[in-house]
Amino acid sequence: MAVESVNPTPEDLQKKVYFLLEQLQLMARELPPKYQQRVPCELLSGLANALLNDTIFEIVKGLMEIQHVTEKHLFQQRLQLINKHSIEMQDMLEHTSDPTARQKQRILLQQKHKEELKHTDMKLVLQLDQKVSDQQVTLEKAGVPGFFVTNNPLDVKLQMYLLDFILRLSKNPRNGK
Repeated sequence: MAVESVNPTPEDLQKKVYFLLEQLQLMARELPPKYQQRVPCELLSGLANALLNDTIFEIVKGLMEIQHVTEKHLFQQRLQLINKHSIEMQDMLEHTSDPTARQKQRILLQQKHKEELKHTDMKLVLQLDQKVSDQQVTLEKAGVPGFFVTNNPLDVKLQMYLLDFILRLSKNPRNGK
């Protein structure tokens, strides 16, 4: 009966790197062609080596949980504003009896609500962009290849694919062992 050692041997680590690299290469082949060319073998190899440290998996899972909580919170803020707008509209309709005044009030209120919602949406998008930037900084500091602060849509999409790869590998029961 073999007892698995606490400290993996160099051979175990090498097997795990090969397994992770093979899995990453398979995933990269599933990407649209314009992204496949942006994922060189060196990037996948560096990522496989970085994933030898299970801490990277934990960091990514933690960032994902934070993002979900943030998105939920921002969505709730938006819903509260929409609800406030509905109450304001209802209140105006109940307290304005003249049809002409009511129509003018409705148009003004709709314009005001549209502007408020647009302003709120812009603020929410900025907060989400900041969250992406925070994640990029965290992953770059953790030494995860392919991560750096950028707002270039192609780079951000590629980083999203890399995060997906990491999450998929974290769910693999074998995970190179």
